[in-house]
Amino acid sequence: MRALLVEDDDTIARFVERGLREAGFAVDRFADGEAGFAAAIGQPYDVAVIDLMLPKRDGLSLIDELRKRGVETPVLILSARRSVDDRVKGLQAGGDDYLTKPFAIVELVARIEALLRRPTESRETMLRVGPLELDLIKRTATRGDRAIDLLPREFRLLEYMMQRSDQLLTRAMLLEEVWNYKFVPATNLVDVHMGRLRHKVDGPDDSPMIHNVRGAGFILREPS
Repeated sequence: MRALLVEDDDTIARFVERGLREAGFAVDRFADGEAGFAAAIGQPYDVAVIDLMLPKRDGLSLIDELRKRGVETPVLILSARRSVDDRVKGLQAGGDDYLTKPFAIVELVARIEALLRRPTESRETMLRVGPLELDLIKRTATRGDRAIDLLPREFRLLEYMMQRSDQLLTRAMLLEEVWNYKFVPATNLVDVHMGRLRHKVDGPDDSPMIHNVRGAGFILREPS
């Protein structure tokens, strides 16, 4: 897969480029908005990582113009701006996700993978991962022959994870997508709900499906 990186800070750019290459991406890196814009409209990319504060053309106008020209490449915005208003402006301009500096490379890669695997509009009403089934119409969950009684937030959490099975989901991603936070508070909210969900999904005699990746996040996968 090919990634476009537009970042004028050389230290950050090299850090991100190295992480993306280690994750299997071919990376084209540019240090100003005009060069990045020319690359983005000149050839197809699977994902773009774009800083907001760029010379020659800022990130917001770059993204906005790409969308006006019909370029639908998923865009992850990088920025030192942490306010909710800045996040909203970035997403309204056409960005698909927003990551504030400083950040861990595992978080950036996880968010890119989430963008690449984001479900398209679908009429699918039943989700299945191994023995686990989620009926989005009846709002029921089962694992094999066992019914799972879920609270509304647990249902939404499991739905999000099943749509992204085998994918690392960080706490920040879950807070933003399941709880609709536009900032990441210092809270153990995700861990509390995940603990309850794991207890319900993974019974005492079941092989685990929800896995805690220490220091990174959570993964839902078929039982081994």
